[in-house]
Amino acid sequence: MGNRIGFAIVMLLWFGLVSIRSAGAAMPANVNGQPLPSLADMLEDVVPTVVNITTATRIRTVEHPLLSDPFFSRFFNLPQMERDKMQQSLGSGVIVDAAKGLVITNHHVIHKADSISVTLRDGRVLQGKRVGLDRETDMALIQIPTEGLKAARPGDSDGLRVGDFVVAIGNPFGLGQTVTSGIISAMGRKGLGIDGYEDFIQTDASINPGNSGGALVNLRGELVGINTAILSQSGGNVGIGFAVPINMVQRIIRQLVRFGEVRRGLLGISSQDLTSDLATAFGTSQKHGAVITRIVPGSAADKAGLKVGDVVLSANGRPIQNSGTLRNLVGLSMVGERIQIEFQRDGKRRQVTADVTEPKTKRTDGERIDPRFLGAILEKVEGGEQDQPIAVVSVQPDSPAWHAGLREGDRILSANRIPVGSFEHLAGVVQKNDREMLLNIQRGQEGFFILVR
Repeated sequence: MGNRIGFAIVMLLWFGLVSIRSAGAAMPANVNGQPLPSLADMLEDVVPTVVNITTATRIRTVEHPLLSDPFFSRFFNLPQMERDKMQQSLGSGVIVDAAKGLVITNHHVIHKADSISVTLRDGRVLQGKRVGLDRETDMALIQIPTEGLKAARPGDSDGLRVGDFVVAIGNPFGLGQTVTSGIISAMGRKGLGIDGYEDFIQTDASINPGNSGGALVNLRGELVGINTAILSQSGGNVGIGFAVPINMVQRIIRQLVRFGEVRRGLLGISSQDLTSDLATAFGTSQKHGAVITRIVPGSAADKAGLKVGDVVLSANGRPIQNSGTLRNLVGLSMVGERIQIEFQRDGKRRQVTADVTEPKTKRTDGERIDPRFLGAILEKVEGGEQDQPIAVVSVQPDSPAWHAGLREGDRILSANRIPVGSFEHLAGVVQKNDREMLLNIQRGQEGFFILVR
């Protein structure tokens, strides 16, 4: 205990000394013959693995001096003048495989990019090629030429604890890395409305928006997470930063390399967190777990013998802390993969093996639900979780759905403030009020309402 307290005091003194030094005061190399604590050696080994990513997206716009006036454009039959406009964005990435030239970054950094430029620590600018994307976890994988690359050393994010020191590294402008430090504030954060699969590391290390896709490392220089989001009122670096755990990222990378996407399997259950009240009701002394609330008939869970009310304790040897842990594990399992599930029923521990199946998707033309959805293709996973939203697969430009505000990749969470879990449910809700339709939409990291009349 004394050693830990001593280390904490040294680190606090070190952070204070760094702040003084950054203000311009010259610091000695040592104090009373003892060298000052420094992360410089560790950073020299890690920063070459963090890169800057610049993307360019071509946007075709229609312009004419009088096109903004509908009367002139129709009466004089004015021609449409098309012009390409380039939109640029910046972010960071981490080299995870030097031999293959693989770089992990965020989905929102390179989504729909027509060109991807990667700037290395030594100043080289390389062209990146998209390998795969996964919107649900906000992860993306690109590939660059392999000459002279250095990959980050992966750590074990399952071994992280609240209070561990971490360092966030990014390269937002291609001018050099930015480094900030802090501690892990929480683990397993979810319910933030940021992405589909949430299991975030929360840290107070400053993470600027341009550092998205950068590295979160421990004091040994091991990669423990990929920075992905920040919550603050100003959008600056004064809020709470989040990172995707490296153990989850590695599972995503394997699927992106193999398929170019994450092919999520289906177990066929819904669950909720085990609370103290539920533990008493189910007669268990367990403090953590996921209670099965629904089983899809004929699903893998049904065939394995699981039942509503079972308390899932572990899967493939990994403890299940809550329903989010179980959902993430199943959602990142490949089709055909076997999951050993340990659960408790009637006070007794049991084990079953379930074979993950391929989810069946159901698609429909939006106009079949409501004329205001004309031009949109909607998709719903059958037999999945009840709260899984309806996805917008595609939207034709200049269609009613387009003018209503729907875009490709949107998730319809509710209609007229009523959660909708099926096409039939959505149709029933919007038909009750055919004058206007209030949709709650999730788009990437944002959630908002649109009013359709």
